[in-house]
Amino acid sequence: MRLLIVEDEKRLALSLAKGLTAEGYAVDVVHDGLEGLHRAGEGVYDLVVLDIMLPGMNGYRVCAALRAAGHDVPILMLTAKDGEYDEAEGLDTGADDYLTKPFSYVVLVARVKALLRRRGSSGASPVIALGEIEVDTAARRVRRDGAEVTLTAKEFAVLEQLATRAGTVVSKAEILEHVWDFAYDGDPNIVEVYISALRRKLGAPLIRTVRGAGYRLEAR
Repeated sequence: MRLLIVEDEKRLALSLAKGLTAEGYAVDVVHDGLEGLHRAGEGVYDLVVLDIMLPGMNGYRVCAALRAAGHDVPILMLTAKDGEYDEAEGLDTGADDYLTKPFSYVVLVARVKALLRRRGSSGASPVIALGEIEVDTAARRVRRDGAEVTLTAKEFAVLEQLATRAGTVVSKAEILEHVWDFAYDGDPNIVEVYISALRRKLGAPLIRTVRGAGYRLEAR
C-alpha cells in the first residue's frame, strides 16, 4: 500500500510518515497543496492524508479537484479547525473521513486501516488464495495450511505486491517504489533480501526470479 501525506507542518508530516512506514506502508510526503494535487492525480496512491490549511491550494480545493477529475482514492482530511460546518464542508468536497488536530496517532492509524479495508471490501476479496497460502490484505495476515505465518511489515508489503499480481512479473523497481518510496536511494538489492526471507518462511508458493525482469509468484 502506498500513501501520500499532504501536510505543511513538516515535523508532523515526517512523524506521521515515519510511523506509517513502520506499519508497512510506502509513504510519500509533500508540503504544498498544488504539489499534493499533482502527486495524488498520478493515480498511484491507495490513500491520501490531506491537511486543509495548505499553501498554494487548500485541502478543500485539492479534494474537490481530485473528485472532479474522477479519482476515487480514499482521502482522510486533517485540520486544526473544529466544528460541524468544517467537517461538513470537507465531506461535501468528497473526503472519506475527517480528523481534527490534535489527534492520537493510534486513532489516525485506525482510520487509515479502516478506509483501506472499506476500499478493499468494495472490490475484490481481501483474501488471496495461493495454493496452501492465504494472504489477507485487509487484516495483513498470512496463513499456510491454516497456521499463521509471522512476517515483518516490510516482508508482508513485498508479498502483497507479488500476491496481488500473481502470475505476472513484478520488477524490482516496482517493488522498491511501492514498498519503500519514490525517493529511496539505498541498495536496490534490499529486495532480494526480503524475497529470500519470504521463500524461507512460506516455501509453498514459488517466487520465481525472472532474470533481468523481476519476480513472479506462482502457486503450486
